[in-house]
Amino acid sequence: MASVSYHIANLLEKMTSTDKDYRFMATNDLMTELQKDSIKLDDDSERKVVRMLLRLLEDKNGEVQNLAVKCLGPLVNKVKEFHVYSIVESLCDHMVSEREQLRDMSSLALKTVINELPASSTALVANICKRVTDRLSEAIVRQEDVSVQLEALDILGDLLARFGSLLVSFHPNILDALLPQLASPRLAVRKRTIVALSHLVVSCSPQIFARLMDFLIEELAKNTSMSTTRTYIQCVAAISRQAGHRFGEYLERVMPLVVQYVAVDDDELREYCISACEAFTLRCPKEITHHLPTIVEMCLKYITHDPNYNYDDYEDDEGQMDMDEDDEGEEDDEYSDDDDMSWKVRRSSAKCLEAVISTRHEMLIEFYKTVSPQLINRFKEREENVKVDIFHAYMALLRQTRPSLSLSIDPDAMEQEEGTISMLKQQVPALVKSVHRQMKEKSIKTRQGCFALLTELVQVYPGALTHHIPALIPGIQFSLGDKNSSSNMKIDTLAFVHCLLVHHSGEVFHQHVGQLLPPVVTCVADPFYKITAEALLVLQQIVKVIRPLDLASSFDFTPYTGDLYHCTLARLRAADLDQEVKERAIACMGQIISHLGDHLQGELGTCLPIFLDRLRNEITRLTTVKALTKVAASPLRIDLRPILADALPVLASFLRKNQRALKLATLTLLDTLVTNYSNSLTPQMLDKVLVELPPLINESDLHIAQLCLTLLTSTAKLHKSSLANFLQLIMPDVMALVRSPLLQGGALRAMQDLFEAVVRAGLPGLGYQDILNHLLAPLVSPQASNIHKQAYHSMAKCVAALTLTHPGEAVGVVDRFLMDVTNPRSPTVQSFSLLAIGEIGKHIDLSRIPQLKDAVVASFSSPSEEVKSAASYALGHLSCGNLQEYLPFVLSEIEANPKRQYLLLHSLKEIISLQSKSPEGVKVLQGFVSDIWTQLFRHTECVEEGTRNVVAECLGKLTLINPSALLPKLQESLKTDSPMMRTTIVTAIKFTISDQPTAIDSLLRHSIGDFLSTLQDPDLNVRRVALVAFNSAAHNKPSLVRDLLDTILPQLYNETKVRKELIREVEMGPFKHTVDDGLDIRKAAFECMYTLLETCLDRVDIYVFLEHVEGGLRDHYDIKMLTYLMLTRLAHLCPQAVLQRLERLVEPLRTTVTTKVKANSVKQEYEKQDELKRSAMRAVAALLTIPDADKNPQLSEFVAHIKSTPELQSLFESIQRDACPTHDAMMDLS
Repeated sequence: MASVSYHIANLLEKMTSTDKDYRFMATNDLMTELQKDSIKLDDDSERKVVRMLLRLLEDKNGEVQNLAVKCLGPLVNKVKEFHVYSIVESLCDHMVSEREQLRDMSSLALKTVINELPASSTALVANICKRVTDRLSEAIVRQEDVSVQLEALDILGDLLARFGSLLVSFHPNILDALLPQLASPRLAVRKRTIVALSHLVVSCSPQIFARLMDFLIEELAKNTSMSTTRTYIQCVAAISRQAGHRFGEYLERVMPLVVQYVAVDDDELREYCISACEAFTLRCPKEITHHLPTIVEMCLKYITHDPNYNYDDYEDDEGQMDMDEDDEGEEDDEYSDDDDMSWKVRRSSAKCLEAVISTRHEMLIEFYKTVSPQLINRFKEREENVKVDIFHAYMALLRQTRPSLSLSIDPDAMEQEEGTISMLKQQVPALVKSVHRQMKEKSIKTRQGCFALLTELVQVYPGALTHHIPALIPGIQFSLGDKNSSSNMKIDTLAFVHCLLVHHSGEVFHQHVGQLLPPVVTCVADPFYKITAEALLVLQQIVKVIRPLDLASSFDFTPYTGDLYHCTLARLRAADLDQEVKERAIACMGQIISHLGDHLQGELGTCLPIFLDRLRNEITRLTTVKALTKVAASPLRIDLRPILADALPVLASFLRKNQRALKLATLTLLDTLVTNYSNSLTPQMLDKVLVELPPLINESDLHIAQLCLTLLTSTAKLHKSSLANFLQLIMPDVMALVRSPLLQGGALRAMQDLFEAVVRAGLPGLGYQDILNHLLAPLVSPQASNIHKQAYHSMAKCVAALTLTHPGEAVGVVDRFLMDVTNPRSPTVQSFSLLAIGEIGKHIDLSRIPQLKDAVVASFSSPSEEVKSAASYALGHLSCGNLQEYLPFVLSEIEANPKRQYLLLHSLKEIISLQSKSPEGVKVLQGFVSDIWTQLFRHTECVEEGTRNVVAECLGKLTLINPSALLPKLQESLKTDSPMMRTTIVTAIKFTISDQPTAIDSLLRHSIGDFLSTLQDPDLNVRRVALVAFNSAAHNKPSLVRDLLDTILPQLYNETKVRKELIREVEMGPFKHTVDDGLDIRKAAFECMYTLLETCLDRVDIYVFLEHVEGGLRDHYDIKMLTYLMLTRLAHLCPQAVLQRLERLVEPLRTTVTTKVKANSVKQEYEKQDELKRSAMRAVAALLTIPDADKNPQLSEFVAHIKSTPELQSLFESIQRDACPTHDAMMDLS
């Protein structure tokens, strides 16, 4: 501390020097010290530093003054509060000084201090704000000096922006001071007043807001002078932008006035009115809805408002494909007039249209009818800035046309998309005609706009420009030419050409390759690395176009092979290039060799060693591995022998690296090499690779394990001599993975393929019986009980895969397992044996084993649930081996054994599921459908809910086999009087809906309404399962329910309410326990609401939706957790709507966060409350991401409360640190 004080004292002494350089250096050193977090000043030093810096504000040297201002920023966080007060008081005094320079410096210093005030010190900030506000309001009202007034308004704006909620008591005085300034003779004063008012409305009370709006509307109605009317319109627009959530209720009073003033012949006023409409559209989406036709009509009228220019010459010349643009610019200049404000009207119209288009997806078809042709027609706009905004408006239209995420997974939900795409298709010729002329304009900004628009068009409608390529080529060549373009222009042009090549058929470009290739090759050699990188990407795509490997093509590509190769080789060889260029050159050369390598035989000796060199380089190795994979996979079978011997040890070393992407790419390349180049590989080469595989075959990364197993399978099939050490080297790790409970999916299939390949390879010690013994060894060991039951399923599938290689051994193996079923050593061995019998029986008919059927059925009576489940699974799979034999038996058993009904129904479910997977299976099953259907219907009214659910799943899956015959039967069954049956039927419908297109979809679309009408069923359970079915449809195939939402949503919202008649008290000994029978259905309803957010948001009235979310925030624990998740999503998807309801949303969140658990509660209660708090705080953190939400008084007060409570503060900070982006907070509730 002493040394700091001494150093500071030295600096202060130097600040009094007569030499300005001394003063400057000392002040600069002081700023460096103040910026250190560790600095601590004693009381004396604080006082002296404050006094000195305030003195330096009056220094004769401007640079010293500026440094003194900068020092005040960090200083306010380092000194005690009373010093901050004295700094602010002093600066306020200086602000009204008669010396202009001191006034300016003090204003600057006051802004710096306000921006640096610590938000956490609420009391300090509040006191300072109150002191400053009084002085500022006084300075504004006095109007003695305009410069003082301007500075005061500026600082007041900053103050309100940062701490508006702390100044609530001063808001009336501030409003009184600001309102008269809107009529100030100085425009600068008016503008800053508008800014200050726009910050005030975010945090002011409803009464102050109403007073301000009433004043503005009255003044607008009076229209005392055009100048003030313009200001009031600007002010209304600014208020709407800042506080749209509060402005909505005044829109009906404001909108007629805006429409009235647009008609006045004053371009500046028109611009402000249209800009106000843009603000209303963006910030008051609900209230503006019925005014949108008026706004669109207004914008379309004024987007053509150009009284000083005649476009006839342009239209006469429209048909010409090649024009002399050099004269065009000069011609335009003759018409530009400094006093002409009409371009601002046109620009604001384009921006307003963009706002309407961007926010109104539901009006898309209407936009294509009215707005699209007008915008295309206005591409001829003479003012560059306006033209760019017109392009942006059209791009917004194209972006809205893109099928939304939810529809892209639902191929049937394309009605509107198909409608808009077909309308767009009709307008493409006019669009290209209008754009291609602009593509040779001198203006770079215009050309960039053209390419951005065409890129958007091609992404929305691939193939859109198929017939228009000849019209675009001259523009592309023009923009890639050196004298016409900047670097950015070339990059944008190349990006467009790449997009064009990707989204169109290759044949379209064949006749234009000669024109396209030379400028692209020139760009590859460009000295600017970004142009080179983009050009190499285009070159790669051109290679695919001129010689596609997957299609027959008669195009003669040979004239271009040399150019493509040599320009890429020059970049591949160069070592001093940017990383991106190196990677693109490697990828491009890989593409060239894989497509054209048979015509470059003489060059491979030059090129392949470079690949080897890049493979050894840490920076380029991953890209090189991917490029070599492309070359190795080429059907041209490029000769890679020159580099194989050197490359394999390098690739083997990559399998040891701690870089997952590199390991994945390397394993893919190695498998490709073994598959396509096995004759060129030696066991010695592969040994180096195989020795690296065992550590990778484990459950920690199943994808890598799967690729290792695939590589081993390929080796066993094509290079079995390399697997001499398989038993000792690899088998232990393979067996360990087989016993992993995590083995599933692709990795499990790869494991089965490996066993099959190894057995077929006939290697010593790796025959059928050898591997079977390895697989079964753990079952007879003392550690058998340590194997997870899920692993038995994997092991059983592997046993079946082995047995399929020797079908003749099947009966013997099954007999062996059968002994373990009839004389079980343990339940685990018995259940595994049943699973294995089932897996083998699925592929091989085992009906000739006489006692098999009885043994499996007898296992249904086992005391072990695990064995019962395995027996059910086995019977289902066995049946698929001989349906004629087993299916009638299963159906008769269901009828004859009520006690085993549940397990037998599970067997039936397995049969239906397995048979449905292949057309042959469906064909065989068709003959039994009516018997199964009849049997299932006998159990639709079963008392056991579990049994009914299995019956429902069977009915649903069976319906998919013959939808046209069976769906009407389900529909008819809805008329039954039995609520149990209705529950089963509606649940069955859930199982007919999948996220893939199926034959039943068109039938479901017509009948789903009948099934969902059960949302009005008198029975609670029927309504609950109807909600579950609706949720499944909304999640997997939104198109089925989108058009029904108008009728379904009221019923859905109705189920979110707490019903007192469903709440009852149950006595449990001396205690009374409350049971809410309506909880499950409310949960189902809220889950549906969450799903609708993801898939049908455009069909939901978000304000009604929010009302029910509010109700959920006060509901049961489970529902609160759901609504917090919904709130997090809503904050991201509909920030404005949430902002409007913030006050009502904050209160229940505050209640949850501040609730304390009773002292004598059990541990679970504490845990539940803690989880609720965490979820509520996550929702609060999401709300704070909404622009301007932190200025809401209730939310800011709540956050301040959290930060002032140590326990809550630490929790909140940890949540904010861990917070993922809100759009990742997704949950699958289907």
